Amino acid sequence: MTLGIGGLHAGYGRIEVCRHIDLQLADGEFLAVLGANGAGKSTLLGAIAGVVAHRGSIDLDGTQLASLNARERARSGLALVPEGRRNLFSPLTVHENLQLGLRLLPAADRTRLLDEILSMFPILGARRTQAAGLLSGGEQQMLALAVALARRPSVLLLDEPSQGLAPLLLQNLAEQIRALRSMGLAIVLAEQNHRFAAQLCDRYVVLVAGEIGDEGSRDQLQDAQHVAHALMAA
Repeated sequence: MTLGIGGLHAGYGRIEVCRHIDLQLADGEFLAVLGANGAGKSTLLGAIAGVVAHRGSIDLDGTQLASLNARERARSGLALVPEGRRNLFSPLTVHENLQLGLRLLPAADRTRLLDEILSMFPILGARRTQAAGLLSGGEQQMLALAVALARRPSVLLLDEPSQGLAPLLLQNLAEQIRALRSMGLAIVLAEQNHRFAAQLCDRYVVLVAGEIGDEGSRDQLQDAQHVAHALMAA
C-alpha cells in the first residue's frame, strides 16, 4: 500500500467539508474522485497534501503524515497539482517555474531530473524562456504537471486538470497522464468530467456532500446509467 487514509475530516474553520473519508491507494494505482462542484473533492486533495486543516490518519508508505506540514509532506513523496494550475508563477519563465519545483531535491540531482522532465514535455523545452502566464491553457497544464514531477513524488494528486481545456487538448492531457503511470506513480484524480476519468482510472469513488457515496471499478464508471445514478446523488 502507498497511501492510506482513515477517518479523515477536513474543512475551513468551523465549516467541515469532508467527513469520514477512508481510502486506500496501492503502488501504481489510479483512483478517480468524482463529484459535483462543492462536493469536497478539492478539500480532500488539499487535506492529503497538508494545505487544508484536517484530522484523521494519513499514512504514506508507513509514515504518518497528519502532523507534517505541506512542505514536509512534499519531501515525503506527495505532489499536488491544484485546480487552475495554481502551482505556477505566471510572471516567471517556464525554466524558472521548473527550478522552483526542483528546489527540494539535492543539487546533484536537479540537472538530470530537469532533462528527464523536458524529454517528457518537449514543448516546455521550446518555451523555456517564455513567461508561464503567456502559455496556452494546455501548455500551462503541462507545466503544472512538470513542476509537480520535479519534486519526484510517489503519489500525484491532480485537481480538475481537465478544467477549461478543449476536447483535443483533453486527449493530449490523457496521453500525458498515461505516460506518468508508466513511471510507477500512484495517482489521485479529482474530476467532475467522469468521461475523462474513465479513460484513465483503475477505480473511482463519488463524494456526496463530503462523504463517499459510491465507489466502483473502471468498468462501472464506463456504465453511463450507473454513473448517472451515482452523480445525481452528488
